[in-house]
Amino acid sequence: MNRDTSKDIVVVHSSDIHVDHVYTAEIHGGDGAGGLACVLNAARAIGADVVLLAGDTFDCHRLPDTLIDRAAEVIAAAQIPVVLLPGNHDPVMPDAVFHRRSLIEVKNLHIIGLPHDAAIEFHALDLEIWGRAHRDYTDMIPFEAVRLRQTRWQIATAHGHYVPTPDRITRPRPSWLIGDADLAATGADYVALGHWNAPAKVGDGAVAAYYSGSPEFAGTFNVVRLGAAGGVSVMREKLDIARYPYAADLP
Repeated sequence: MNRDTSKDIVVVHSSDIHVDHVYTAEIHGGDGAGGLACVLNAARAIGADVVLLAGDTFDCHRLPDTLIDRAAEVIAAAQIPVVLLPGNHDPVMPDAVFHRRSLIEVKNLHIIGLPHDAAIEFHALDLEIWGRAHRDYTDMIPFEAVRLRQTRWQIATAHGHYVPTPDRITRPRPSWLIGDADLAATGADYVALGHWNAPAKVGDGAVAAYYSGSPEFAGTFNVVRLGAAGGVSVMREKLDIARYPYAADLP
């Protein structure tokens, strides 16, 4: 079925969900995938075409199979394409959770870096999403190389720390630095960032670059609309704040 090109493309951007069986589970009444479920339920409610998770979806790779199975069920039940960028907590490694059978079998889950080298294309939407997956715990430059546009719409994604002008010489420094020049070089319609718990618009305005913040601490997610007639709009929307006690006092 061909998509109605007179309608906007809607992308939900979230990050730092940190599925785990301790901290996140305690917040969600024992459900370590509760934050993931809340984001995906919100995306379904607004009719999102794609969900983009910009790193640290999983808190670590030492998670029980029952929790990974639960996360896989949540993603599959969403029935929306989910693009996942591995972050510094869940890099692509031989023991990564992404190799667990239950996640491999989720047909609507697309993981950048496994097996997709750099980009995931949605031909029906004329959209590509690209980024550089974390592959270990060492430092790297998220936008060290950029991708030439292959589609009408392009979203770049990265998991790292924004500073306008990164100092890549002095050590120790915060890892995975992203600067204004890095953002501008992407030439993307939207840059989806992860690693900060608080939502923020960053950069010098050359491209639209945003952190979504984590569900538990921010209680929000970003809704990106790629206009049928051109143009990009970004809105911060609230999740069910009652389920996120640590976000209740945030503006």
